[in-house]
Amino acid sequence: MAKTAISDKQKKERPYYTEEHVMFRDSLRTFLEKECLPYFEQWEEERLVPREFWRKMGESGFLCPSVSEEYGGAGGDFGFSAILSEETGRIGGGMAGPGAHSGIMVPYIEAFGTAKQKNKYLPGCVSGETITAIAMTEPGTGSDLAGIKTTAVKHGDEYIINGQKTFITNGIHADVVIVACKTDVNVQPAHKGISLIIVEKDTPGFSRGRKLRKVGMHAQDTAELIFEDVKVPAENLLGNEGEGFKYLMENLQQERLLAAIGGQVAVEDMLELTLSYVKEREAFGKPIAKFQNTQFILAEIATEVQLGRTFLNQLIHRHINGDQIETEVSMAKWWITDMARRNAPKCMQLHGGYGYMEEYKIARRYRDIAVSPIFAGTNEIMKVIIAKRMGL
Repeated sequence: MAKTAISDKQKKERPYYTEEHVMFRDSLRTFLEKECLPYFEQWEEERLVPREFWRKMGESGFLCPSVSEEYGGAGGDFGFSAILSEETGRIGGGMAGPGAHSGIMVPYIEAFGTAKQKNKYLPGCVSGETITAIAMTEPGTGSDLAGIKTTAVKHGDEYIINGQKTFITNGIHADVVIVACKTDVNVQPAHKGISLIIVEKDTPGFSRGRKLRKVGMHAQDTAELIFEDVKVPAENLLGNEGEGFKYLMENLQQERLLAAIGGQVAVEDMLELTLSYVKEREAFGKPIAKFQNTQFILAEIATEVQLGRTFLNQLIHRHINGDQIETEVSMAKWWITDMARRNAPKCMQLHGGYGYMEEYKIARRYRDIAVSPIFAGTNEIMKVIIAKRMGL
């Protein structure tokens, strides 16, 4: 395939872009227009993206682009994962699964897995045959990860896992679940007792609860997971025992950056949809785009959107370069997702009554964006992190 030239504008806006990034983005966009967009409303109604679509993504080389070539991936940098999240996010919030699989779950296996674990799981993750989930949140424990109750007690060469998880992305489809659990319930501080253990879908005692019905992101499967005396080999431990909390903290920078990307893409789409609508819709004999109120609202939104995009692109570039940007990522996650949620009703209002109709994409954006300030660490937690880094 011929290389795609990068324009000066693209390079200026996205300093991390190479010709390969542009080629990947354009190919993925074409793929999604053919294989996803025509079926997305049906998937929203069915509240599930079919496994066949995952396999098609894998066959086309779009899943887990950062995985090493040794395991079937392209060995690309985080820029490719960012593009995957952006392009699937442009279809709708319900398309978050592949991006989370590629940019959040699989990196745990890549970073902390043994050679045996990588050989066993990564090729299937790349091909779309193996879908992953990470199980952290519990019915009574959200942002306070140190307070999780799920336990993994070691007996000989096995761990026996008991507990419940909820709000688990890809929970219905998942073939492999990385479970955050307590391997030591007595150690202080409590977070030092957390470990990550891999559980496969057919393991006796492991079951899925409800496929949760959410306000938005309908096509994205989200589930409860139940562990009742689940026995797994000790070799399913991911990394070292007792270091799970540290691993989670290391990878949460990338997860929160992806959450910021999702919020940014959503608000960019909302602005584009609204600009198009107000230029066509007439009231009192002229397009509503000609009214000063409309112009002022959209000028304000456009300014915030540009601020978010500029900050975000800088952070993606720095993350690729290996910079420690936990404070800045926390800033981006809370500000961009909050900005997107704040502007959603403004864009809906400018659509009038049609904005409340499901057949208009702005209505779906309105409901999908509501959760963004909650997941990947609530925006309140982001502010706590920022305050601590300020020495407060």
